[in-house]
Amino acid sequence: MDRAPGLSIRLKLTLSYAGFLMLAGVLLLAAVWVFLLRYVPERALIVPGSTGTPTEGVFPIRSNLLHVFAPRAAAVSAFLLVLGLVGGWILAGRMLTPLTRITDATRLASTGSLSHRIRLPGRKDEFRELADAFDTMLARLEAHVTEQQRFAGNASHELRTPLAISKALLDVARTDPNHDAGEVIDRLHAVNTRAIDLTESLLLLSRAEQRSFTREHVDLSLIAEEATETLLPLAEQHGVAIETRGDITPTIGSHALLLQLTTNLVQNAIVHNLPEQGIVWVNTSIRPNNVVLAVENTGERLTPQLVSTLTEPFQRGTKRIRTDHAGVGLGLAIVKTITHAHDGTLTLTPRSAGGLRITVELPATDPHSDRKREH
Repeated sequence: MDRAPGLSIRLKLTLSYAGFLMLAGVLLLAAVWVFLLRYVPERALIVPGSTGTPTEGVFPIRSNLLHVFAPRAAAVSAFLLVLGLVGGWILAGRMLTPLTRITDATRLASTGSLSHRIRLPGRKDEFRELADAFDTMLARLEAHVTEQQRFAGNASHELRTPLAISKALLDVARTDPNHDAGEVIDRLHAVNTRAIDLTESLLLLSRAEQRSFTREHVDLSLIAEEATETLLPLAEQHGVAIETRGDITPTIGSHALLLQLTTNLVQNAIVHNLPEQGIVWVNTSIRPNNVVLAVENTGERLTPQLVSTLTEPFQRGTKRIRTDHAGVGLGLAIVKTITHAHDGTLTLTPRSAGGLRITVELPATDPHSDRKREH
């Protein structure tokens, strides 16, 4: 936004320093003058033979003192003015040096350069706190932009794959009239379904990141029951048993998003399990300040390095993926985003016996708080 030019902060500080110094000097000179008036008589009698004039007479002392004091007071005031302006300009420059560095870093950041850091030296003060906070903000922005660029590249690649497959199938159908049309249609349907699932996942991820949802009182244990009942056919298809237990876990959030979170966790635990006789444990519990949803499953042993990458978009963990249900690589990324959008924490821990334990902690709330306010 364009603004009219004004005085610089350095000039304002200089004028402030000089004005304060002048005011202090004037008050000091006024105090000296009042003191002199209090103890110096208005007139004095000069006796012959004393120091002063050789003749006897009465002289006005105060008026003579004023003629002597006034020019010197004016000279002192002028000196204080010059000293205040010069000294204030130097002091203001020294005081504003950290602000200049912060301004330069801000200009660099506005051009897209987020790798620059202020790294202001010295002891902790207001400018140091501002510089450290700005450095922290730049680091988070740089990480966020890098993550978004990587995500955009991965999303473009993932969306391009089904489109390329569809184009290849259509080219085959057009160049080979004798090709089985039913097979082409089935494969096109599968590819199109995957593209739709990926698009919907991307939209859900964007919605959760923007936190554009309505919050309401929900019970995480009921959401877990709903998700497990919906996924029972999938569990039976994979030969996986689901065990659920837990307490009433009241929290505030979006029912649809928390249901999607729980569904993703349970589905992930079912699909990435043992080939036979796998087990999934779904547990909800409440703590003094938060509610906990824990989804645990059997499966192959996982390294901490692999587990740390599973929540990144399109990181499927190829050792854990079954060929019959590969998904779109956004399941745990969506879980992470929904958890953070609800001010919660997500923890992934590999089980020593194999498999994975995923814990979601959300802020707890009193489900009857609205009723209490009504009464």
